[in-house]
Amino acid sequence: MREPAFWHRPPSLLSRLLMPVGALYGAVATRRLMRPGARAGVPVICVGNYHVGGAGKTPTVIALAGILRSLGETPIVLSRGYGGRLHGPVRVDPHRHTAADVGDEPLMMAWTVPVIVSRQRAAGIAPARALGASLILMDDGFQNPALVKDISLIVIDRDRGLGNKRVFPAGPLRAPLPPQLARTDALVIVGFGTAADDVAASIAAQGSLVLRAQLKPDEASVAALRGRRVYAFAGIGDPARFFRSLRTCGINVVAERAFPDHHPFSHRDVADLQTAAERDGLTLVTTEKDLARLRNSENLKAFAQAVVAFAVTLAFDDEAVLRSFLTDRIGRARQ
Repeated sequence: MREPAFWHRPPSLLSRLLMPVGALYGAVATRRLMRPGARAGVPVICVGNYHVGGAGKTPTVIALAGILRSLGETPIVLSRGYGGRLHGPVRVDPHRHTAADVGDEPLMMAWTVPVIVSRQRAAGIAPARALGASLILMDDGFQNPALVKDISLIVIDRDRGLGNKRVFPAGPLRAPLPPQLARTDALVIVGFGTAADDVAASIAAQGSLVLRAQLKPDEASVAALRGRRVYAFAGIGDPARFFRSLRTCGINVVAERAFPDHHPFSHRDVADLQTAAERDGLTLVTTEKDLARLRNSENLKAFAQAVVAFAVTLAFDDEAVLRSFLTDRIGRARQ
């Protein structure tokens, strides 16, 4: 979906008119948060958001998987498979599955870590453990009560924060903020802005961990685009952040086009992008997640070959603190 602009502006008349609906939605969401979940039999680490839309959750999951492996763990990612048609449980095979099958994010993660897609998250535990999972790394699902989370890490963007801090549809929050804060074990703040400072202060005040991280561009991606005139496009939660990242790296972004998150690219979309790029002599560039959708569509593979992926990785400012936190909390979960 494309987020309404008023979500990220000061409270407006439209937002106020939607508040009664948001109050009802929030009451239902709060009751769901209170429900007891099932034990997985292994520690469960959930990486989630307080709000709808993107904040850097997928790069965080990938980075955590690498850190957990270095700690001697065997993480298996459990995902709902948003945007995919398969209900699962099924292990994602990036050589066989498409984004239409399992969703673009699971497909992207499956190149670096085993991923189980299961619409009913509890049903994905058995196949994950059969693969030798020493712990489950849940991609999203913070508000879903199906499983007990031993560690809940919330990702928030420092530039966008939580918008107007109202509950959907009056704002971007998936549930009222206080019960979400209370269930947060660690907050991961991505970027350089100040929009998340008040949330970070609340988390620190309750004794939970606050971590800072940055999305680091891949040097090869930057080198491939340096000196070129670029047409950037993206169908992610925050396309503007992607465009800013390109410009911060000194890439000459001449044109840009934003699509809704998880956008299923059509032949018309592709034709429009190709026509504009060829007319003005521009190089097409997009995110790894968007390119995963394009590459896995039989009809769009040829187009995908002409598109450059701008790869990023998440780096924590103080990884040693995170490693110590994970070691302690995983150990406690096993006790």
